[in-house]
Amino acid sequence: MPLKFSLKLYARLAGLSALVVLLCMVLFVGINSVRSQFWHERVSEPLMRWLASSPAPEQQYHWLTPWHDFRVASAQELSLSPVTRERLGYGQVVAVENSLGYRFLVTGFHGETLQLGLSHPYRDIAVVSAQILRVHLDGTNPEERTKAAERLSGGLNVGVMWLEDPSALPGDEVLERVSSQGFAFYQDNGDGRVLVRLADGELVQLVMPAPFNPWAWPVILLLLLVSGSVLALVLILVLRDLDSNLRKVESVAVRIARGEMGARVEAGEGTVVSRLAAAFNGMAEHIQRLVNVQREMIHAVSHELRTPVARIRFGVQMIEDCQDQKALQKQLDGIDGDIQELDELIDEILTYARLEQGGPVFSLEETSVTDIVRQVVDEQQLVRPALSIESEIDEASERYAMADVEPRYIHRAIQNLVGNAGRYAAGKVLVRCHIDEDHCRIDVEDDGPGIPEDEWEKVFTAFARLDDSRTRTSGGYGLGLSIVRRILYWHNGQAFVSRSDSLGGARFSLVWPRKKPLEPGF
Repeated sequence: MPLKFSLKLYARLAGLSALVVLLCMVLFVGINSVRSQFWHERVSEPLMRWLASSPAPEQQYHWLTPWHDFRVASAQELSLSPVTRERLGYGQVVAVENSLGYRFLVTGFHGETLQLGLSHPYRDIAVVSAQILRVHLDGTNPEERTKAAERLSGGLNVGVMWLEDPSALPGDEVLERVSSQGFAFYQDNGDGRVLVRLADGELVQLVMPAPFNPWAWPVILLLLLVSGSVLALVLILVLRDLDSNLRKVESVAVRIARGEMGARVEAGEGTVVSRLAAAFNGMAEHIQRLVNVQREMIHAVSHELRTPVARIRFGVQMIEDCQDQKALQKQLDGIDGDIQELDELIDEILTYARLEQGGPVFSLEETSVTDIVRQVVDEQQLVRPALSIESEIDEASERYAMADVEPRYIHRAIQNLVGNAGRYAAGKVLVRCHIDEDHCRIDVEDDGPGIPEDEWEKVFTAFARLDDSRTRTSGGYGLGLSIVRRILYWHNGQAFVSRSDSLGGARFSLVWPRKKPLEPGF
């Protein structure tokens, strides 16, 4: 995976994660602020309703004033907001958060406003409810305590249990506080409980409703739903972008199928399908080149075959008019030469087609390149005795002569260059061989007229020859150098032409890696 795309993907995932976390935090805080307000009002409502039901709560529960700022006053005296006054007018219990905790407000028996300030609402409501319970039960006959406890339990919305079994008692620390203060607040399995000792020594346990839970299952479900929705939306956008890019590839494939060989995918960099687009464009380039090569080959082959076939037809016609054996033999030799020319042309065409359309099955083996050079030089010297064909190999090249090559095709490439140089050389062809630890280089130079610089690239084009002659005197079919370049391509190398500094003619060079790469391109 490309580094640029990986970084973009990582940044997007990190941004998405941060967005989801931030959104969940905002929702969590916002929802729980509303839930907390509602919970505080609901959990305090029984106590506040109980206090409001008393005609004179300040006198009846006077002990609340010093500890919890219990007051009875008008809404104006308590500096209440219009919204709070309106809610009190509807008979609701209102919880107002302040720097000391909460103050709880309710409309009293005579229309006045009751205020109760609690620094720790859950614990303080439990303690106040327990104290009210103790006051009322202490003032009730033992025979009527059960009914009174039931009435208090329903009015204050708390559970009331008589502790008679010693095994149900809480720990010693709780009992010590009950002994010293008369009551003790503690938690059991998360629920608030208050143990109260009555005047006659009886122990009563008050059980509060469940405390506020910010991680209630509806909140978790909502957060999961929001997170899933955001992720689903992002996934839809990503898939839509991916589908759009794939549709571009599909569209170009359809255009190529219709014959628009120049169509290409424009996917840009850093996208999901950038590598696919690059591979597809590479394939399209290769297909277009093969189609062009095929067209050029068909055109050139039809032209190249026409001349020897015409000569053969002419020779056959001349045989009928031959009067002696010598003339007959001359025509037969000419026909044989034309057939040999056809055979060589077909071999060149097949070799070029095999290299151009995917390449042969290369079987690289460790072979001495210098031995191949010497073999080619010796063979070409025999074929062209009028020329001086020499090889120049230094000692360093002999030390690294063993290289990974396909001997038959490297032989063919060097042979094509030496043969081509021999056709245009005035009298000398020089083959230089330089091999080091990493690369092999073969330079074939001649003292011929050379090649104009603006034609250096053209000479490697199939069926291209700088002279327009297609006679036997010029030789060749314009495929030799194309074959050389393709052979070097399949060796991960290059073939190029320049001017010889020493001989003044053309210099053709072959350069390729001495050892095959870890991931060969063929």
